[in-house]
Amino acid sequence: MSLEQRVDILERKAAVISDLLLRLDTLQREVQQLRGEVEVQNHAMDALKQRQRDLYLDVDQRLTRLSGAAPAPVAEPASGQAPQMPAQPQPQMPVQPQPQPPAANPPPPAPAAQAAAPPGDPAQEDARYQAAFKLLMQRRYDEAGSAFSEFLSSYPNGNYADNAQYWLAEASYVTRRFDAALEAFSKVVERYPHSAKVPDALLKTGFIQYERQAWAEARTTLEGVVRDYPNSTAARLAGKRLERMRGEGR
Repeated sequence: MSLEQRVDILERKAAVISDLLLRLDTLQREVQQLRGEVEVQNHAMDALKQRQRDLYLDVDQRLTRLSGAAPAPVAEPASGQAPQMPAQPQPQMPVQPQPQPPAANPPPPAPAAQAAAPPGDPAQEDARYQAAFKLLMQRRYDEAGSAFSEFLSSYPNGNYADNAQYWLAEASYVTRRFDAALEAFSKVVERYPHSAKVPDALLKTGFIQYERQAWAEARTTLEGVVRDYPNSTAARLAGKRLERMRGEGR
């Protein structure tokens, strides 16, 4: 076999190996994206469960307030039905209060407006958050990112602000826009240090550092997750990635 033939064979083998490596890299990226989507689904379930609990508590509180306000008006008619004594004020109503109804009409609009205002803002906040999250679940990541960004502009201190900031980061992470994802994840830690999303934000920060081959930074970040949040899912995943790094000699 001539030298040219040997070189040709080696070049073909190198091309095959290069192609296999490219396919392997593509598969790894697809697996990572699928893992991110699975995590999104899991968080969605948790968010829905939490929302149900919040709704139940809200309904229970409203019923409690209504039941506390109802006894006063209910007690008077109840006592009036037995002795029929409260029927005496009724003749007074037709005598002079007939001209008074126009004066009684102005008060109802004021309380009605006050009662409608409080539930309006929380309901709108909840609706906008759920709409943004729905876009994320539909894998419309760019639209979801814009929706979460607009939500945070409107409700920077709202009930869902920390979650919205995390999912804004996740929308960039899943699409491998790591610069934007790092910035958004860091805001979760800085702005909402007591949020349950902090361990996950730090975990994803470590994952991004790993993807960028910043081994020392990734190790420090992941070890911090394991140390500071030992009983969390994020700590378990961080531990697995650290084991992988040790196996790879990182």
